Amino acid sequence: MSCFDRFYDLWLHQLQVHLHQLASAPKLSAPTDNEKFNNQTNQLINRVITHYDDYCRVKTHAAKHDPFSIFSASWTTSLERSLQWVSGLRPTTLFHLVYTESSVRFEAQLIDLLRGERTGDLGDLSPSQLSRISDLQCQTVREENEVSTELSHWQESAGDLVSLFSDGDDEPNIERLVMVLEKAENLRLKTIKTVVEILTPQQAVDFLIAAAELQYGIRGWGLDTDHRRQK
Repeated sequence: MSCFDRFYDLWLHQLQVHLHQLASAPKLSAPTDNEKFNNQTNQLINRVITHYDDYCRVKTHAAKHDPFSIFSASWTTSLERSLQWVSGLRPTTLFHLVYTESSVRFEAQLIDLLRGERTGDLGDLSPSQLSRISDLQCQTVREENEVSTELSHWQESAGDLVSLFSDGDDEPNIERLVMVLEKAENLRLKTIKTVVEILTPQQAVDFLIAAAELQYGIRGWGLDTDHRRQK
């Protein structure tokens, strides 16, 4: 097991702790300007964002020493690897998560919303929030495509890499690969941070819970699938 494998195990365990804290956080039945509530909730949100920041920073550092092991992602299941884009989920996955959670909650609370009762959760996104999220999604798609293009160029240079390796001069091309991964990690982190900034504290808690549950759901399904295949 590599150093990053061990780090990931610990990081995933701590994410579970954060998920429990998010799920246990007090909730308000409507949007509020309650300063105490917002301050406490923002502190919890900031801890979770810092946790994702740590993952991005450590992973990028590990890639500088051994980028191929990071791309092979031995710490993940077969299912997780099949869903990966540059060694992780696509940043745009977060937008599908927001829209899905918002739609499910909106339909469940439709009667209350028609009565003018505000729920304050992801089912109660304002038109302004939806517009900002849509704009961010378009921007993120463009940046995703730019990173994908850079990775494609690196992969297309495979013939050149063979000759460079034989000459013992592979460093510049390896650095290019590391830069691609670093851009992908930064885009993932920037996207989750910006989505949280658009949301209210209560909505941000709902979003971070959904993001963590998605990660654990995919991993759990992947572990079960790998276990059955090994029998």
